[in-house]
Amino acid sequence: MSSGSPVAHGGPAAGSSLTAARRTRELAGTVGGPPVDVLVVGLGATGAGAALDAAARGLSVAAVDAHDLAFGTSRWSSKLIHGGLRYLASAQFDVAHESAVERGVLMQRTAPHLVGAQPFVLPLTPLVPRGQAALAWAGFRAGDGLRLAARTARATLPAPRQLSPVETRHLAPALRASGLRGGLLSWDGRLTDDARLVTAVARTAAVRGARVLTRVRALELTGSGARVRDELTGEEGEIRARAVINASGVWAGGLVDGIRVRPSRGTHLVLRSDRLGPLPAGLHIPVPGESNRYVLVLPQGDGRVYVGLTDEPVDGDVPDVPQVPETDVGFLLDVLGSALDVPVHRDDVVGAFAGLRPLLDTTPAGSGTAPRTADISRRHAVLTSPDGVITVVGGKLTTYRRMAEDAVDAAVSAHRLAAGSSPTASVPLVGAASSRVLAALPAPRRLIRRYGTEAPAVHALGAADPRLREPVVEGHPVTRAELVWAVRHEGALDEADLLDRRTRIGLVPDDRLAALSTAREVLGEVLGSR
Repeated sequence: MSSGSPVAHGGPAAGSSLTAARRTRELAGTVGGPPVDVLVVGLGATGAGAALDAAARGLSVAAVDAHDLAFGTSRWSSKLIHGGLRYLASAQFDVAHESAVERGVLMQRTAPHLVGAQPFVLPLTPLVPRGQAALAWAGFRAGDGLRLAARTARATLPAPRQLSPVETRHLAPALRASGLRGGLLSWDGRLTDDARLVTAVARTAAVRGARVLTRVRALELTGSGARVRDELTGEEGEIRARAVINASGVWAGGLVDGIRVRPSRGTHLVLRSDRLGPLPAGLHIPVPGESNRYVLVLPQGDGRVYVGLTDEPVDGDVPDVPQVPETDVGFLLDVLGSALDVPVHRDDVVGAFAGLRPLLDTTPAGSGTAPRTADISRRHAVLTSPDGVITVVGGKLTTYRRMAEDAVDAAVSAHRLAAGSSPTASVPLVGAASSRVLAALPAPRRLIRRYGTEAPAVHALGAADPRLREPVVEGHPVTRAELVWAVRHEGALDEADLLDRRTRIGLVPDDRLAALSTAREVLGEVLGSR
């Protein structure tokens, strides 16, 4: 790993702390101030990535979001860093290779604390014909070839292999034994938490000098800046910039004319882990009647399991927080029931979430029936409007870094900014370190997987104050110390930031309700002391 990592063994990396006071100070110096080189609108994975990319090239950067870090699609993913296997099946070889390369970058260089290897079992049930099983096995072998082509080490991602029925049930005891012929074991990358990745990217951008400004809504964009409103005070003003990058995802078309986004809804259910029993591996459960579509069962290690996902088109206005329709819940439960011996009922679903993929709509106007969103390419596109606004859209979480690089390349070229090529493939994020360093840290493994080299500092908060060692809510491992850290260093400004994005307590509504009073207490204590 590069020695340029902003490592912090006794506290946050220098310049990485995002606080309410820093936001106020930097917003005052940005609105109505001298022009920045690059203004980024949107602080999901791609927007935060663009802010880091531009700042790492030595450009001055302001990045704004109407809400919070990872408020939109970036927090609603499957928490997987895919190697591009599904794109091989549709002959999108360039997309598949790009995904595999970016997966390797995250796992081996930029975020090994946040991204690890996840085993998956595809059970060969009576509903999986032998021909489909053979195709799936060929696909896993091809996926391993992608790993090799992307130069990802075998130690990082083990080889796929075929399993006996006994081995399959050992890795997934909840599977129905009757008719089970065995299984296929494969590996992919898994994020500890997608919202934490965005937070780490944004904080790394701040280390490089980017001004990361949440609760700042872009009202109007031009090639030379934006009219914005501080959502905390209602005050409006102008941010001037030499280049503007629109990275607002499914909302991109609302800021720049001519951008046609076709949102696709991906729904996940949240179950308690004890409902399914021990799950040493995740599951790929084939969707009956489909040759290349699966429902994923994803153990989270925090007492919860995610089950997803759907791929359904969404028409009409784009909501801030998508709702989960009962049809999606029923579909996912039906697929689960096709393979599990353990019955899972509607009452077992303790939470659900949906994200909207910002797929680029390339269907000619008036051409008739549009393709299924599942069939639309996940390639990203970088588009330049007549007045010079750069918009990046499409793609997926795994390739956020490459999308950001391409967007900044376009801005540098279109506006003749003095900057070199992107260094971000070798810029470790806040908290990143080699596996040897991470393994030696004096902190619980769970904290290291969330905070990396900052884990000892988070752990020390609880050592200094026993109250901070207490769980925020019964049955979930997040402690008060993590809430304190989020307010002091990760830009959390209110209860929703704490419960829905810096931690994921809020994915279960009952847990969120139980944690609200603690979140309010922490905010009052930390912000009131400043």
